[in-house]
Amino acid sequence: MNTKSLKLLSWLVIALITLGTVYFTIEMTQNARMETRLDEYMPKNHPDFIYSDQAEEWFNIKDGILIAIENPEGVYNQNTLQKIKDMTKQLQDMDEFEDNDVTSLYSADNITGSEAGMEVESFYKKVPKTKDALDKIRENVKSNDMVYGRLISEDETVALVVAGMADSVFSEDFYNEILSFSKSFEGDGDKIYVAGRPIVEGTMGLLGPADMKRMVPLVLIVIVIVLGFVLRSFKATVATLLTVFISSIWAFGLMAATGIPIYSVSTMIPVMLIAIGVAYGIYFYNHLDHYLLAHVNSDRILSTKHTLQMLWKPLSMAAATTMIGFISLLTSQVYPIKYFGLFTAFGIFVSYLLTMILLPSFVIIFGYKPSKKIQGETKKNNFKFFFNKLTLSLLSKKRTVYITVLVVFILSVIGLSQVWINSSFLDKFEKDSDIVLTDQFVNSKFGGTSTLNVILEAKEKDAFKQPENLDLIDNMQSETKKLNRVGNSFSLSDYLKRMNKVMNADMVEYYKIPENADLVAQYLLLYEMSGDPENLTKVVNYDYNKTNITFQLKGDDSKTINEALAVIEGYKDEFAKNGIELKYAGSGYKALVFTDLILEGQVMSIIMSLVLALIILTVLFKSFKAGLIGSIPVFLTALISFGVMGILNIPLSTTTALLSSIAIGIGIDYAIHFIQHYRENMVQFNDPRQAVQATMLQTGKAILFNAVVVISGFLVLLFSVFPPNRTLGALVSLNMFTSLLGTLSLMMILIVVNKLFLKKN
Repeated sequence: MNTKSLKLLSWLVIALITLGTVYFTIEMTQNARMETRLDEYMPKNHPDFIYSDQAEEWFNIKDGILIAIENPEGVYNQNTLQKIKDMTKQLQDMDEFEDNDVTSLYSADNITGSEAGMEVESFYKKVPKTKDALDKIRENVKSNDMVYGRLISEDETVALVVAGMADSVFSEDFYNEILSFSKSFEGDGDKIYVAGRPIVEGTMGLLGPADMKRMVPLVLIVIVIVLGFVLRSFKATVATLLTVFISSIWAFGLMAATGIPIYSVSTMIPVMLIAIGVAYGIYFYNHLDHYLLAHVNSDRILSTKHTLQMLWKPLSMAAATTMIGFISLLTSQVYPIKYFGLFTAFGIFVSYLLTMILLPSFVIIFGYKPSKKIQGETKKNNFKFFFNKLTLSLLSKKRTVYITVLVVFILSVIGLSQVWINSSFLDKFEKDSDIVLTDQFVNSKFGGTSTLNVILEAKEKDAFKQPENLDLIDNMQSETKKLNRVGNSFSLSDYLKRMNKVMNADMVEYYKIPENADLVAQYLLLYEMSGDPENLTKVVNYDYNKTNITFQLKGDDSKTINEALAVIEGYKDEFAKNGIELKYAGSGYKALVFTDLILEGQVMSIIMSLVLALIILTVLFKSFKAGLIGSIPVFLTALISFGVMGILNIPLSTTTALLSSIAIGIGIDYAIHFIQHYRENMVQFNDPRQAVQATMLQTGKAILFNAVVVISGFLVLLFSVFPPNRTLGALVSLNMFTSLLGTLSLMMILIVVNKLFLKKN
């Protein structure tokens, strides 16, 4: 094919890529959407989630938006009580809420006893104007354990309005609406705080895209600077950046076209593709430079053809193993991790494809010459002196390298045993951010902003009218509430203890479960006749053989939930003796199951990545020994990474769970390129030392430049608004550094010691 035909073909390639980019850009701008709801992170067919959804329907379990009204002088004044009333009624009028889902001092039932029997009435309908009437409300609240400390803080300075809502009705628009609505009641001495899981999820949905908009330009700026320094060519820098820019657009465009939402972790895909994709450009121009410097009179077509011939095999295998590292995340049942792996792998494939067809097209159309600075440095042999000295030094100190690796290995295993999992949404924010401080404030005044629902099921009808079962529930609540991170709890037992007390002249000694089933049934009948029977449906079903106990937790992290479960599980056998089965539901328990799925997916991902990497290396180099040696730096990198996490008390989360796949996927590139070029040099020298010295000079330099660029790209994550993203950036940078060291030291030594690819005469 002549030069004219090749140029025409190159222009056609550019045109087709441009059309594809335009299509994916349109899809991305029109159909991309952010998803932060926890329920949408989880597999719908998981047994625990299926049961939880069913229980949520039985008892109308919903995550609540918590609106706290603080008045330092006390909430028992006309103005604050009027705000509580107005806020409650206006929330009930909103389409997103049902009347029975909005609870406050204005809407709560006050169960009292009278000569006529039991009365259930509100604490107030009209806002009282006299001091005596206000004091009467205060006294009624203080004597009612179902409200005191739950809707009014014990210091009487904060009132709480709880609005439960289904996940399906929450949206970004409504998030903004509810914040504006709440803040409209601020003033006249009252301060408003808004908390709860829906608010946390909404805040994440707001900050996620904003963080991505800030991070991508930062990454680009850093990469441009580092890439310009490494490549020393304006054309090469622009062309390389164009490949990763297009790959990011195609990845997000495909997500939008297939209806996959953008999760919080998805915002890091551009950072990944930019940091990883530029490596392919570096390898391409590194080979092109070496050929042109050795063949000064070579034309652009011949030099491009030679570069592709030398590069296609190692680069194809490197891209394949990197993609496998991310595709292995499909073993996870957690949707954000699964889709992150899938679309990052697609973006890497696009970067690889563009490196192989777009960069050669640019060279053929626009031409390319190595920088004079590169030529000058080559003449001075600076790199040759450095890498020769490094190679000889490491080979002469093999024992020191082995001992160092052994010590690091032992420390990493110790750290690995201390790794823990955390699915907390709040831990994704800064400790001093408004959302975290608000949550802490509400937790300090009330039982907790997170919930755990315990569901008890019995086969016999009216099982939860039996005092022995109700006493067992009450004991379980009391024991669990002794934990520092567990606040209030609420169940049918709380209703019956209140009824028993008010029906016995409010005597404290009667604040307990009634002694016989007939009395329990009588109290429940009186309540149904006097109050709102719908309130009971939140704690017990019509046949009284299913009941819901809600525990309020002062944190949404796994440690807090597990502490509560440890106490609750201690009652499982006692309930079983009474024919009662203990299960769990609600967002708190789903979060715990979520952590187990993260761990399960992480283990599967690591095993799959390492096994496939070993197989690919073995097949590629037709040597199990070569595959094993090439896998060692990657294995050590993954181990060191998790060891550091354990030692520094960094938990596994939806973000850091990506670590092993990133480490294996990117790190294996170094081994492939190094061993491939070492094998080629062995054909020429048939001497391990000479071959490895030549490989260190050419490929070692490219690997070093690659690592510098990738590390620089990931370090930009240190400027993310989300702490887990910053942690991931630091850990991936550490991974790349350890992969670099492992490849150019331990692996290099093992290659020479084992005399890979040595042909005997």
